[in-house]
Order: sequence, then structure tokens, then C-alpha cells
Amino acid sequence: MPRMTAARAAVEILKREGVSNAFGVPGAAINPFYAALKASGGVNHTLARHVEGASHMAEGYTRAAAGNIGVCIGTSGPAGTDMITGLYSAIADSVPILCITGQAPTAVLHKEDFQAVDIASIAKPVTKAATTVLEAAQVPGVFQQAFHLMRTGRPGPVLIDLPIDVQLTEIEFDPELYEPIPVHKPAASRKQIERAVAMLNASERPLLVAGGGIINADASELLVEFAELTGVPVVPTLMGWGILPDDHELNAGMVGLQTSHRYGNANFLESDFVLGIGNRWANRHTGKLDVYTRGRTFVHVDIEPTQLGKIFAPDLGIASDAKAALELFVEVARELKAAGGLKDRSAWAASTQERRATLQRRTHFDNVPLKPQRVYEEMNRAFGPETRYVTTIGLSQIAGAQMLHVYKPRHWINCGQAGPLGWTIPAALGVATADPEGTVVALSGDYDFQFMLEELAVGAQHRIPYVHVLVNNSYLGLIRQAQRNFDIDFQVNLEFENLNSPELGVYGVDHVKVVEGLGCKAIRVTEPDQLLPAFEEAKKLAAELRVPVVVEAILERVTNIAMSGSDIASVNEFEDLATEASHAPTAIRPLTTT
Repeated sequence: MPRMTAARAAVEILKREGVSNAFGVPGAAINPFYAALKASGGVNHTLARHVEGASHMAEGYTRAAAGNIGVCIGTSGPAGTDMITGLYSAIADSVPILCITGQAPTAVLHKEDFQAVDIASIAKPVTKAATTVLEAAQVPGVFQQAFHLMRTGRPGPVLIDLPIDVQLTEIEFDPELYEPIPVHKPAASRKQIERAVAMLNASERPLLVAGGGIINADASELLVEFAELTGVPVVPTLMGWGILPDDHELNAGMVGLQTSHRYGNANFLESDFVLGIGNRWANRHTGKLDVYTRGRTFVHVDIEPTQLGKIFAPDLGIASDAKAALELFVEVARELKAAGGLKDRSAWAASTQERRATLQRRTHFDNVPLKPQRVYEEMNRAFGPETRYVTTIGLSQIAGAQMLHVYKPRHWINCGQAGPLGWTIPAALGVATADPEGTVVALSGDYDFQFMLEELAVGAQHRIPYVHVLVNNSYLGLIRQAQRNFDIDFQVNLEFENLNSPELGVYGVDHVKVVEGLGCKAIRVTEPDQLLPAFEEAKKLAAELRVPVVVEAILERVTNIAMSGSDIASVNEFEDLATEASHAPTAIRPLTTT
């Protein structure tokens, strides 16, 4: 049997599990692993500027393509604790990433050695498994189990902590004999799906709620086929946005308190039956449950059995992988259609599109400073159906989800549940690494942008091009809007007069100088008619120079974006609504008035 260090065995397993890219920061306690990474070859490594950034890059990389698993690497102590936010983000959104950390020698783990922290215990609540490997011979098995766990059931992250002496110990291991453990996923029975379809068929105004589990299962085409067979309109969740194109005749719009469409909420409130697949009834999607559930029958399909009934009890719960369930849904629907057993849903579907054409938010404003709505309108003009959008949280993300258009799965890559500021830049770098020839467009407010802007240097160093739209109002806009309920505007304003850039007035940070200092390109826009040319120039520069290009839009200081604090029936529309077609010129359906 061949002999090699445990670190080398770990690297060989990564390759045989399909890993081709990793993101990280080396350090003393993980250097043996890095030595093995170099000696083995075959895994491209991107050097991050912050270890948390590496974890978000790994998540973006995973989410860009089916089958990807991003890997992030750090040394002992603070490297692991820095990556906890990334692990939390990944488990919250069911994203498999592998976090590998170095550790102090096993003999001194209990002696408060330098940078020796029990990272496995810290990481356990935000991973599917977290293990400090104390015996070198266990390294292959622990890595094999890690990939099995990440892919089995509800996907999620795993952390493996490797003491330096364990990494350096030689073990017997033959990479040629290594085989991944087959993945297990629960599958619905034919009887369960027949009952669900019968319940759907008995309803008058059914909807499909399409969640991120469908994208995880690479089953978007099956969902669209099922919707088209039955004629049932579809509500994508924020994590499922793109499962069917925004311009599809059965797209009923998104529902929720924040990232929702006016017509999406209106359509949902008219429904009497909801089939949710691969979704978790997130609170910002449902709002108050009595409003969300009243008068409706629910069927819920989820890969995780304990997810069924967690938020509210469905009338029927089915534990199943989304793809396995949808294959049966399509099969049963085809048979019923051939036998003439499916109801005609054309009138109901047409009514959802009538609401889409009449319930729209205004995007066209000529104000200076810019209103954010105009930024998203011009983004719709500049960036086509192939665009992958990447964003995290804030008014920028909420407004973007209300006004942008997405046409394909994995083309809206949003940190959904955790929403850490700073996520967008590193995640976009991970997405662009996975899709180097694609059009990747990130969206940030100024505070999200400032949290981890040092990672732009990674894009400059490694030639990772993408376009970053930065909407700058020098405010914590979402928190300011929430503080209205307390009648305060406290510790949320970021303005100051920059002594080195007086032309900015009170907008403070000179993002153009900072971005250029990090080796990237930047364009500042202050007039609405400058937006489209700036986006076109940014695309050109990114393609030519192969670096991130930032377009900074200087916004009015205060804009309140539509949202509700309680339920989907009472969304507060702060801004003027569209009353004629010219008010929303890039809407999917031209505005019609009644």
C-alpha cells in the first residue's frame, strides 16, 4: 500500500470528490496541507485577503453550478472563528462547503497553546458535522464522510480541523482505490404524489411555491414542465428565483414582506391551494401565518423530514428530494392530461398575468441625486438574461429583488437567511471563478461594500472579472427605515466630509480612489442618463482588463423601499406607483390601467 502524509491523502481525496478550486489563507498550522496542495497539483487555489472572505468565496463557487462544492482553508485559531459566519450562511441556505482548518499539535490542545481553540465545538451549531481529527489514519474516512454528509439529505457545510502533527504523519493510503460514498436522498412514493395531485386538482386557484431546494436538486426544468402540464402558476421564493424565467406566462411573481412584487402578493392572496416544493416557509416570505394560510390548503415537499410542520402544519407533508418528487409529479400529470383528467387553469393563470400588468412599482425617475429605482431600471436595460446577480442584504437587495429580472436558475445568488454584510464581494468572486466567461453582476449598498472591500484585490491579483453596482446613499438604509418605528434616526448615518475628496460633499468614503488603489476600475455616476453608458463601459472594461469594475451610483440620502412589518396583505408603498407605461419601461409586462 502506498504511503503518504495524511495531508497529502486529504488533497488526493478532494480531487477524487470533484474539487478543482479552493479559497483560503495559509498559516503555520495549515502549512503541511498547503505543501501537499502544491505537490499534488490539480486544485487551483485563490488567496483571499480575509479568511471570512474565503468562506464566502467558497459559497459563491458552490452556488454557481450544480455539483460544485467550494472549499475554504485557514490556519488555527482566528482563521476558523473568522469562517464561522461563512458556515452559518451556508447552513442557513442549504449550501455545501468544506472548511479545512489547521490546529495546534494534539499533545498541547489542552494546554492553551498559541491559537489553539476548540473550533469543532464552536462550529457544530452551524455545520452538518465538525471534527478535530486526532488520529492520522482517520483522515481519509473523515474526508470521505464529509463529502457524503454535504451531499446527503438537506445539503450543508462541514468543518474538518487538522492538528499539524496529524497532517504530517505518514499513513497507508492508495488514492486509486478511493471511492465516494453513494449519496442517499429520500424519495416520494407514487401514492404520496397521486394524493398531492388529487388535492391540487380539486382546487380552483392553485399555486406552486418553488424553493431553493429545486435548484439544489438541479430540478428546475422538471418544475417548469409540471407547471406547464397542469397550467398552475408559480411563485418562486427568493432562493428559488430563476427556476422559471421572469417572462414565463406562469410566473405569478414573488411573495413576501420585502422581496416581493405587488402582483405576487395579490396573486397569492387570491389562491386557495399551495404546493410548496423545496422551500422552508421563511418568515419574510410568509409574514403573519394567519394571513398567509387562511383559506388555503397546503402540501409541502421537502428533503428534510423535520422541516415538515416546523413553521405550520401542512395538510400533506412529503419528505423527498425535489427532483425525485418532481419526476413523479410530471409522470402523474402526464397520465392525467392524456386521460383528460386535469382542470383547465387558463383563466386563473391569465388573471395572474393581468395583475402583473396592472400592479407595478415605478422605476423611472429623473431625480438628481439618483433615486435607486432608476438604477435597477437601467440595469435591466444593460444586463441581459445570461446575467448572474450576486447580493446579500439591505435596501439595495430588497429593491433589486422587486425590480430586476432573472431568467435562469443560479442566476440570482443571494445570501438569504443569514444576510451578513460584506458577503457580496467575496461571493461574487467565487461565482466568477466558477463561471469565468459569464456575466456576473454584484449589487451592494455602501455599507455592505465597505465590510470586505479588501477582497477586490483578490479579483485584481487573480484576474477575476465582474461588474459591481454600488448604490451609495451614505446610510444604513434598511436599519434607518426600520428605526422609523422607534421615531429615531440614530447611529445609521455614514456621512462625513472627506478632507481628501471635498467634491463628494457629505458622502464620505471615496470609493473610486479605494477601488483603484486595490487594482480595480471604478466609475462614479451622478446623473440618471449616465447610468446605462457606465454599465456598458463597465462590461467592456471587465472583459478587457479581467478585473472587477465598480459602478458607483450616488443616490438621494433617503428612499423608503416598499415593505411590510407584519403581513403580505399590508405592504407599505412609500414611493409613487406606476400609473402609466412610461413609469416602468423595463417591466416584464407593459403597464395597463383599469
